[in-house]
Amino acid sequence: MSGIKYTTDGVQERGVTSGYHSTARLGFNDHSKGAKNSDIAQLTKKDKANLLSVIDGYASQFTIGMEVEKSQMYRGAVKQYALFAGFERDSSCGYEAVTHILPLIPKGVWRNKVYSMMHDAKKVIEDAYSPSDYRCGGHITVAVDGLDGDDIRKAVRKNMGVVYALFRKRLGNSYCNGNLLMTDSGSGRYQSVLVKRNVLEFRLVSRFQSVKQMMRRYELIYELLNFSINNPNGSHNAFLKKVTPIIKSMYGGDMEKVATIIDLAKGFRKYMISGKVNRKVIDFVDPMRRLNADVSYDRDLLTNGYRE
Repeated sequence: MSGIKYTTDGVQERGVTSGYHSTARLGFNDHSKGAKNSDIAQLTKKDKANLLSVIDGYASQFTIGMEVEKSQMYRGAVKQYALFAGFERDSSCGYEAVTHILPLIPKGVWRNKVYSMMHDAKKVIEDAYSPSDYRCGGHITVAVDGLDGDDIRKAVRKNMGVVYALFRKRLGNSYCNGNLLMTDSGSGRYQSVLVKRNVLEFRLVSRFQSVKQMMRRYELIYELLNFSINNPNGSHNAFLKKVTPIIKSMYGGDMEKVATIIDLAKGFRKYMISGKVNRKVIDFVDPMRRLNADVSYDRDLLTNGYRE
């Protein structure tokens, strides 16, 4: 295979489960650099505008990292992967696999290589092998070259309605229900979207249960950043049109569910822009209703295996 290649780096500690936050000590490989001409040949001129020229080829302007929390790990699944920087014990869920820094890029050869890493790690990601439960989350962290975390917050805020709509029932979780309006960088750790120095962490994202799910979320976050950064004056309807095919795939082509998400996205955007609760979102942002929704959501997860 020509172009950039993703392999393990031989650091044996990446293939064992260590203590909480131990992955940071091991360090993260930056997979967002070193793409070759063959990796980007299919991209349009517009898409290539999101790339940076570096000494050994190309780098992605946007990057992403993901945390895969699991209540159990499949026997033999904890080992070295090109995708994961390390495995940790997690106090709220049990176990956590943390990815390296990944390029966040449009459809093409380079993205397919990122997806190949995900497929290679399926025994960690898929609930059929390594199960998760309602206590687990799926935090996603993004960075944009030249911007700090608060710059990214400001850029994506007006388009965050669709993310809130998809993960609305996580808004009842005390670990990620702070600073819902995102009007500033907020305070404290347990926010829906947490501003850090040079990154923005989406804490409200629910647990990862399949490779396909991880791929669709990757695509959603790419469209969110690409539209928000490169088309800051674009209409919300134009953005929703961009992400509708992704949401359709998330829900197996069920257009009724897609329509519900799009409608909720508009309601959440109205709430975030105006600061006033509207009928569409009250069940998810009102403190007492959120509490009741969280209880019923937990019960649904336990009895029906509900997937967000």
